[in-house]
Parts: sequence; C-alpha cells; structure tokens
Amino acid sequence: MPTSKEIEPGIEINGIFVDIFLEAFKLFPSVVLKRLVAFGIGSLQGREVIVDRQAWYPLDNWLAAHDDILKSIGPRASFSIGQQIPKIAVPPPTITDIHGILGGLNMMYHSYHRKRGKVMADMATGTLLSGIGNYGYQPEGKQRIVSICDTPYPCDLDRGLVAGMAQRFERFARVTHDERSCRKQGSPSCTYVVAW
Repeated sequence: MPTSKEIEPGIEINGIFVDIFLEAFKLFPSVVLKRLVAFGIGSLQGREVIVDRQAWYPLDNWLAAHDDILKSIGPRASFSIGQQIPKIAVPPPTITDIHGILGGLNMMYHSYHRKRGKVMADMATGTLLSGIGNYGYQPEGKQRIVSICDTPYPCDLDRGLVAGMAQRFERFARVTHDERSCRKQGSPSCTYVVAW
C-alpha cells in the first residue's frame, strides 16, 4: 500500500476534505480523537477534534494519521468510511448521473489538494497537477465503468469511495476489485469494476 513516502513533497490537503473524512470517521470517534491531533491534524476542544476548514494540512501528516487509524479499525471499516464520504460531500449540481460522478471524481479529488501552494485542479481549464495519483474513469458500455486508482490512500477506502459515489446515482451499483492489480500486494494501482 502506498505511503506518504511515495508522494511528492510540498503537497497539502484542504481542511474541508479533512472535515468530510472526520464526519465519516464519526463511526469510530475514540480512534480518531486519540490520533489525529497527535499528527497535527486539527485541535482537540473538549471531546471533539476541530478542523479549520480554511486551513491546509501536510498530506504526509494526514496519510500517517490515516494509516495509524486504519490499523486499528481494519479494512471493512475503511471501506465503510469510504462509502460514507459521498453522503457528506455533495457533488456540484451539474453532476446528474453515475458517469458524471465517477468521471468527475478525479477532478474533485485534486481540487482538495494543493502542491507548493497551488490547488492541484483548475476547474475552468480541466488541468490537473501530478503528485497524488488519480481516480480513473473508463466507461465500458452503458452499465459498466472501470476505475483504476493509484492514490496514496488505502485500497479499501478508495473502493468504498468509488462504491459510495456510484450508489449516489445508481442504488444497485456494485464495485468489485480486480484482484490481479492491488496496492496491498505491491501493485502501483487497484482496478475497480463498477456495474449496475
């Protein structure tokens, strides 16, 4: 599984994205509270972690905290957290179907990260900066999409995120993992097949 050592230096994650993850992590509050602040993500106020939604946090710290938390909660919980994210992160009103959401996922993902002070997605031009991997989108017919993911986030979390995004528009969408390519086994990417 990729680690923060494999990302480019100088990349940060937006507080809004961190806050979205915190909402999803509320399934496991004690795990989150004990670890995030130790990695410099947010501040503890009483029994809650408060994240400044206007701030940017070092991606290395975020991934280290993330890895530490996921060791405690396991892969099934990681998948569940990934599925929760789309329930909290509302897509733009221009996205109206499963192809739009999965086709736009990579742009949305990059827009919550910045590199050396520059946001990694330019929505106006469609330009993306490299350094954090991608959520691929390959339609294969009317009811099948292949997503090749090579982000620094855990496989199970990415699979849950892709499933949750798909299910926003196609309730019965299912995501299967092509086991021939998985970051858990040292592959550079994971391949998820979405069908409905």
